[in-house]
Amino acid sequence: MKLQLLFIIFSIQFGISQDFIVSGQVISGRKPLEGASIIIKGSNKGVTTNADGYFKLIFSKIKNPKLVISHIGNKSRIIPIPLINSELGSIELDLDDSLDEVVVSGTLKPVSKLDSPVTIDVYNQTFFKANPTSSIFESLENINGIRPQLNCSVCNTGDIHINGQEGSYTMVLIDGLPIISGLSTVYGLSGIPQSLIDRIEIIKGPASTLYGSEAIGGVINLITKLPENTSKLSIDSFTTGWGELNTDIGYKYSISKKSVGLLGINYFNY
Repeated sequence: MKLQLLFIIFSIQFGISQDFIVSGQVISGRKPLEGASIIIKGSNKGVTTNADGYFKLIFSKIKNPKLVISHIGNKSRIIPIPLINSELGSIELDLDDSLDEVVVSGTLKPVSKLDSPVTIDVYNQTFFKANPTSSIFESLENINGIRPQLNCSVCNTGDIHINGQEGSYTMVLIDGLPIISGLSTVYGLSGIPQSLIDRIEIIKGPASTLYGSEAIGGVINLITKLPENTSKLSIDSFTTGWGELNTDIGYKYSISKKSVGLLGINYFNY
């Protein structure tokens, strides 16, 4: 009787303390990834892959275990794993396209964001939709280090300060070309429909080597959409509790088989 009791207690303890092993190889583009992070979600159990991309992770029994696999320059993956010793084989991680984003403001030519000699902040349509405003001028106030300042409430003109510098030291461009030189921040940004803008590239700090003395504070470069990559018609509209209504309309038109244009219209009622 005593032997049976001891055997039962031993079996329970063994079952509670049982460990599982999961292994596999992490690759990207058919090449092994060294130093990829492998973590059991919700725990402190983790390892990194070796030079050949292989890993072996030992973990205790937890409810619905999931493997979080991440690597710099690649998109992370979450894989459910069974409560048994398992070999996952090759696990493919896709490249993170956002790290290979093409910018033009730092060198006056298209280069990868990683290869740009200066730090460039890029804000795309996702940013505009998350922070709806009536104009590009107002949307910039949601960016750290950027302060649009309204100088005249009658004519609705203002300038943009970058890192505390005066607005006259901020250069505003459209596709790399100055809007109206020194008056660009005064009249340019309030009249540009957001439906025409693909992204905004911002350089904070001196950029006078490339752009001259007007860029001592920084550069704001508005990159417009390519007509061939846009839909025929797009409409964005929002309203506020103050009775304000803002509508952006983008329309793609064709003049000929080889000539395509993009028309943007903004309506703001307050």
